[in-house]
Amino acid sequence: MALAIFLFTYVFIAGIRLPFPRLDRPGGALVGAVLMVVAGVVTPHEVFNYSDDPERHAVDMDTLVLLLGMMLLADYLARASFFRAAGAFALQKAHTPRLLLVAVAATSAFLSAFLVNDTVCLMLTPLVLVVVEEARLPPIPYLLAVCMASNAGSVATFTGNPQNMLIQGASRLPYAQFAAYMALPAVVSTAVVIAGLLFVFRRELSHERFTTHPAATEVDRPLLGLTLVTLVGVVGAFFAGLPMSWSALTGAAVVMTLARRVEPRQALERVDWVLLLFFASLFVVVYGVNKAGWAEDIHQLFAPVMSGPPWRETLGFAGLTLVASNLFSNVPFVMLARPWVPTLQDPVLGWHVLALGSTLAGNLTLVGSVANLIVFEAARDKVSLSFMGYLRVGLPITLVSFVLGLAVLLAEHALF
Repeated sequence: MALAIFLFTYVFIAGIRLPFPRLDRPGGALVGAVLMVVAGVVTPHEVFNYSDDPERHAVDMDTLVLLLGMMLLADYLARASFFRAAGAFALQKAHTPRLLLVAVAATSAFLSAFLVNDTVCLMLTPLVLVVVEEARLPPIPYLLAVCMASNAGSVATFTGNPQNMLIQGASRLPYAQFAAYMALPAVVSTAVVIAGLLFVFRRELSHERFTTHPAATEVDRPLLGLTLVTLVGVVGAFFAGLPMSWSALTGAAVVMTLARRVEPRQALERVDWVLLLFFASLFVVVYGVNKAGWAEDIHQLFAPVMSGPPWRETLGFAGLTLVASNLFSNVPFVMLARPWVPTLQDPVLGWHVLALGSTLAGNLTLVGSVANLIVFEAARDKVSLSFMGYLRVGLPITLVSFVLGLAVLLAEHALF
């Protein structure tokens, strides 16, 4: 029963549209969670109970609270026009099509290293579209730069993307230690994204100079100052080893209390509650699969790939993560694989490989990452990109960035 419910849910998580029932990803996950409880696989007590033992509760509230806090902080930054100002500054410094692509990718990657990458893509895409239309440039290379660099840059920290937040909740690794190991692979992966896009679109992107005139951005300086200072304090709390979930939510509460021009309801209404419900529902579904023993059976199925000395185990797990993150989608796979990592010979390396592989896997296909979907959904009235058209670019960039990022990560673990 648990396996049947999981497969039913997976159909909708994979983005498959059926004539009946007409469920999307969040709806399919919610129905799957309800079926797990109705079928008796998961008890209501296991859904609502919370303890430090992950085997005794289904929903990881730490991850949900961390995501909520970062969403609120990102929304206050957006209200202060931070994203538009940062994007406009980067665009003003670029005077050729190639430099513009580098500026777009670098800005997207840097912001995504500290803020949730989905939010960064949502804020940057409209600005990039306006600039490339004004400069009469092909939009696809720049839209790819936004989403692919966002995925690559978000590798760097626990707060860069949702799957890293899940890994933080399960691993309990210090924020500073994780960032110290993952920052260089993120930089290398971003460099590969930029180099790959410049090569693939070398004929479309000339060296001729042009002048961009992004619309003047009116920044709310008091709100921006308050939010940035608070965000620095929150990141400082992360590095100090304080609970990440409550540090983020405390920061959001401070801004909410001191911001004079924004009603708290306005910020709360812009939180992606659907995404939080989607995560909570997935937690219940995956918990049911784990409880019934199917996750361990899947682990045993792939055990031969990860058997042998540590280097072979790591490479096998890395390859499995890259492939399975595209088959299952990265967030559900990370939920499924979390119990496997402590059984590896080097669990810390395993957590780092899981974060790297599941995140960079998002660059492989158009539907591999929510960030990709956000960018091209926002641009659907101006540009159309097919699944195969994206794959032509995403496949080589993903493979090269993954191999180089993994090599850097292994070298860091060997040296330090």
